[in-house]
Amino acid sequence: GITMKLWEFRDVGGNSKREATCCTIESMNDARAVCQKLGIPHYVVDFRTDFSKYVVDDFVNEYLLGRTPNPCVNCNTKIKWESLLQKAIELGGDYVATGHYAGIGYDSSSARYYVLKANFDEKDQSYALWGLSQESLSRTIFPLGNLRKSDVRGIAAQMGLKTAEKVESQEICFVPDNDYRRLLQERLAQRGEGSAYRGEIVTTKGEVVGEHEGYPYFTIGQRRRLGVALGKPAYVVDIMPDNNRVVIGDKHELYKRGLRATRVNWVAIEGLKKPARFFVKIRYRDPGGFASVSNAEDGRVRVEFEEPQPAITPGQSVVFYDGDRLVGGGIIDESF
Repeated sequence: GITMKLWEFRDVGGNSKREATCCTIESMNDARAVCQKLGIPHYVVDFRTDFSKYVVDDFVNEYLLGRTPNPCVNCNTKIKWESLLQKAIELGGDYVATGHYAGIGYDSSSARYYVLKANFDEKDQSYALWGLSQESLSRTIFPLGNLRKSDVRGIAAQMGLKTAEKVESQEICFVPDNDYRRLLQERLAQRGEGSAYRGEIVTTKGEVVGEHEGYPYFTIGQRRRLGVALGKPAYVVDIMPDNNRVVIGDKHELYKRGLRATRVNWVAIEGLKKPARFFVKIRYRDPGGFASVSNAEDGRVRVEFEEPQPAITPGQSVVFYDGDRLVGGGIIDESF
């Protein structure tokens, strides 16, 4: 059993809720107690340097580019597999088994491993696993793919594990108060850039309607905390870091026909040889829709939806499915 030490509360603003979330002494003690019950060794490994570099720094830098990152994707790809798997091998392990709600399969005809959706959509976590390599997948076990959360708690209770009823965390792990703006403000202040990003709020017609405290504090589709009153609902439809502007508009202006994605990783296939029709998700809770996916310039892919999609957000992941099989994914670069 391995617990990863990823960050310190003092580095992310403290534990305002006093919760026993990940990276606390309580969570490590819980894991140790489970391992003792199972009669297996327990290790704590220090990945704080890797986590800060690949997850937290990337999180801040993406917001400074006017994008909205998904840190769980980087954490899964870089930390929970690359760093953790290497440590597991050093400890004499052959596989890593995780608590992700997903499945894994192998196609003998193409000699490729792939990720499967969990049996129950309400907990499916395949969306955040598109970055895994074939080497990582070949050493992965997902024991929870066919189970509901209630099933897992029931098994844990039958085994007498103290974590059977442990409350699960919903927020970003290194933002324990669920206020990413506060984290960004602190990091920008440390850089001496606390007020460097103030600018104008404009409509899609170019009319200046207000001022913002910093474009990194906004995301596409946002409706609340805009700081303006237009007498009707308004949404963030674009973020323009080069002009230091936040663009707001009506709900229908959020809908776009397509996107281009970068950092594409193909999982179930070696590569895209010709345009293909996939079921596509553009955020974790997105119901998804069918789209044509084709290769574009600079190694990117072009995704054109059959029905316009709302709030296509640069920085978020776009993930391609063929039925329950995860085919691949990438990072949204721009919408059109």
